Amino acid sequence: MLIEDWMAKNVLTVDENTSLMRATRIMKENAIRRLPVVSHGKLIGIVTDRDVKDASPSKTATLDIHELYYLLSEMKVKDVMTASPLTLRGKDSLELAAVIMLEDKISGLPVVDDSGHLVGLLSETDVLRAFVRSTGIKDGARRYTFDLPDSPGSVTRVVETLRRFEARVISVLTSFEDAPEGMKRVSIRVTVADQAVAEELDRELLANFTVVDMGIDDVKNRPRK
Repeated sequence: MLIEDWMAKNVLTVDENTSLMRATRIMKENAIRRLPVVSHGKLIGIVTDRDVKDASPSKTATLDIHELYYLLSEMKVKDVMTASPLTLRGKDSLELAAVIMLEDKISGLPVVDDSGHLVGLLSETDVLRAFVRSTGIKDGARRYTFDLPDSPGSVTRVVETLRRFEARVISVLTSFEDAPEGMKRVSIRVTVADQAVAEELDRELLANFTVVDMGIDDVKNRPRK
């Protein structure tokens, strides 16, 4: 999956001389947590709600409300922004972005072109949205989780069985950290023609493979706030 297919393209920006008060208002009114800072279209920094919070006087400060507003109006984005932030290109993979976000503890990445001009913004929400869509969970796909030998052809055997039942493979995810030694854990989501075929497929898979879990996730009745 490519970043350019999932990033936000209509991105609100500020310049480095924007007051911190105005930047705060923009983030609050638009329910966003970060603002790229640009100069002549090129990215020069990024300011986040965390930057604003860290720069604001603490609750124990003795400033009155007028002094507080004056201080925030005098402070500029350039005083608190992260200069030269990490960036990616639109043709970079979403998986690469996820690794960077996870390991560097970053919740959003600016996306630039080869000239350094801002073309988008990728957030952790965008990454999760892409993951959810690619798995097929919201399409009512059946989920089968297997422990398979870590050897060539083990997944192919499962797929061949699915093909015999005319099951449509929506996604295949493989991991090793949560599997027994010498095995790999493979989660496959499929759609089938009807319930009768699904039940027959279940019996076939259970008889021939180590099925850790299977079912359809009840997205409509999921826990909610």
